[in-house]
Amino acid sequence: MNDAVLSFDAVRQDFPAPGASTPIRVIDGISFEVGRGQFVAVIGPSGCGKSTLLQMAAGLLMPTRGGVRHRGRAISEVNREVGFVPQQAQLFPWKTLAENVELPLLLRGVAGTERKQRVASALEAVGLTGFEQYFPGQLSGGMQKRGSIARTLIYRPDVILMDEPFGALDAQTRMVMQDDLQMLSRDAGATILFVTHDITEAVLLADSVVIMSQRPSRLLANITIDLARPRDVFEPFRNPGFDAAYDAVWSVFRSQIDIRQRLH
Repeated sequence: MNDAVLSFDAVRQDFPAPGASTPIRVIDGISFEVGRGQFVAVIGPSGCGKSTLLQMAAGLLMPTRGGVRHRGRAISEVNREVGFVPQQAQLFPWKTLAENVELPLLLRGVAGTERKQRVASALEAVGLTGFEQYFPGQLSGGMQKRGSIARTLIYRPDVILMDEPFGALDAQTRMVMQDDLQMLSRDAGATILFVTHDITEAVLLADSVVIMSQRPSRLLANITIDLARPRDVFEPFRNPGFDAAYDAVWSVFRSQIDIRQRLH
């Protein structure tokens, strides 16, 4: 696509194997693009390199072969123009919520008055107005996750990388966060690359789903999810066309489930 914001071009990733001379190949020649404003979910078996792709996009890891581009520029160092939301909230426990969210602006030298305004706006966007002076230990897991997302949104990155951000949450909080995220992605107009192990979550949130194989992983499919928005995350099967979209993803992914896992 001509308006690709992120491009993965035949990326391969080998990692050293302890006690062996031959490295372990985790990713073996994966290519796909993420268009401007698109929400792309990545699914695949455990250990197939989903998080590795995010690290490449963030410039935290250089591929063994191939390349990754952000807005046409080859990523060869830490990519400070993207936001990263990890699995855990990773808020600093000794700082208040407002101080945690403000930190990226402080590091970028943004003036105090503007920082205060943008912190208030970011916290309002994730429903945390009134909790500015709370410390992370005083917040629920879902509220901490909202704080982590606000800290990423505050410096307005054009790409947000999310690594199974809702995996540790209970089912109810997870659905609320999914609903919040689809509204935030629409309002912010950001490009999102979202790693998950949950097919339902991928189909509910994404414009397309990238499916990776067992290690050494290859691209099995990149399936467009043509469902109207907003989508009902609380009763997913009520979304017209959800069944067909889910079946399209599952029919590809099911071949990657280890038979030994199904027998235990």
